[in-house]
Amino acid sequence: MSSPSGAGKTSISKQLIKKDKSIALSVSCTTRPRRTGEIHKKDYIFLSDYQFNINIKRKNFLEFANVFGFRYGTLKKTINNFFNKKKDVLFDIDWQGYQQLKQSNLEVVGIFILPPSKKELIKRLRTRARDTNKEMKKRMNLVQNEISHFPEYDYVVINEDLEICVSQIMNIIKSERLKRYRLINLTKFVNKFRA
Repeated sequence: MSSPSGAGKTSISKQLIKKDKSIALSVSCTTRPRRTGEIHKKDYIFLSDYQFNINIKRKNFLEFANVFGFRYGTLKKTINNFFNKKKDVLFDIDWQGYQQLKQSNLEVVGIFILPPSKKELIKRLRTRARDTNKEMKKRMNLVQNEISHFPEYDYVVINEDLEICVSQIMNIIKSERLKRYRLINLTKFVNKFRA
C-alpha cells in the first residue's frame, strides 16, 4: 500500500491489522530519527547509516529507498517469518519500494491511496502536527510526483472516509485471496467430485 504523506496509509494499516488477524504489517527499517512515542521494532526498526549499509551489502533487504533524505527498507528475514506463519504481509511503502517488490518473486498486489483533495491533504498533515513548516513544504512539493505513480498499482482507493476506505481495501484483500491460482487445495476439492 502506498500513498502521499497524509493520505491515511498508517491509519488504514492499523485498521486492517485489527480487522483481519491473518494480515501482518511489515515493520520497515529506517535511518530517520525516532519521533516522540515511536517504539523500536514496533513502529520502525531504527538503524544507523552504518547498520543500513551493512544490510545493503549483505543483501538483507527485499526493497529499500531514499525518502525525504532518510533511507527505508524491508528485511527479507522479517517477511519470511510472516510467510512461515501463513500470514499475508501488508507493506506500508512508497512507490520506489513498490517497484522493487514488483520485480521480486513475490505475489504482490498494489493498492494506492489517494486523498480526496489537495486541501484535505494539507489539513491532515497540519492536524497530525509531526512536521515542521519546512518539512511540510517538502512533502507538498513531492505530492504530485508521488501521485503520478498511481497507474502502476492494481487498485486505487480514495480515502475520503476512513471506515469506507478500510472496507473497500478489505474487499480487495478478500477478492485477491479467492483468485483461483491462490487456492492451493482447490484441485483436491474438485477431484473429489470426479471420483
